[in-house]
Order: sequence, then C-alpha cells, then structure tokens
Amino acid sequence: MATYGVNKAGVARCRELIAARQYVLDSEWNEVQPDAEAQNAYLERHTWQEYAGWHLGLTEGAGEETKARYAFGYGDFRRVHRSALIACVFRAAQWRHKEVELAAHDLLQELDRTSG
Repeated sequence: MATYGVNKAGVARCRELIAARQYVLDSEWNEVQPDAEAQNAYLERHTWQEYAGWHLGLTEGAGEETKARYAFGYGDFRRVHRSALIACVFRAAQWRHKEVELAAHDLLQELDRTSG
C-alpha cells in the first residue's frame, strides 16, 4: 500500500478557496470528480505546481511531476467540493493515513464554519 504525506501547498490552496467562498456544498463527488481526461486537459494549461494545489496528499516515493505523486483531490479545478473533503476523510481513515485524514477533517470543519 502506498504511503502518503500531507501536501501543505494543497491544504493552503484549499483554505484560500474556502475563504474566497469558492466551494460547492451539495454534489456527488463520484459524478463531478475530474477523470483522467479532465486532469490531462488541466495539465495542458497549468503547471504541475498548480495541479499539486488541488490535492491534500503526496505519495511518498512517486516521481515529481507525475499524477501518481498527488492524491486525495478535493475539487474540480475551480472549486472545493464538500463531498470531496468527506471522501478524503473517509478514504484516509479507511487506509490509516492519519495525517491526511486530520488535514481533510480540519478543512471540512473550516468549510462548514465558513458556509454557515
């Protein structure tokens, strides 16, 4: 099983988006989550650093500037999705990636406080 660390840049970007009220409160993450085609299209127009900012986890040992390096996506490349943060908490807890789980949980709480 892969090991993940917290992507501090992704956490910071998510906080910025929440503060700017760039979020979706009601969505089905499995329906709006960017697929491989959408990820590739995003990477054609953006840097790896920008792509990294949409993920809460970094895969330890994965090469830089590869999609395998980034995990626990929380948005659709425009907005944070509450359902994505819930999925991040669940998946990280399920596979015992405690640091990522706690980061996602904190962001979910921040989103809920902000959205009222």
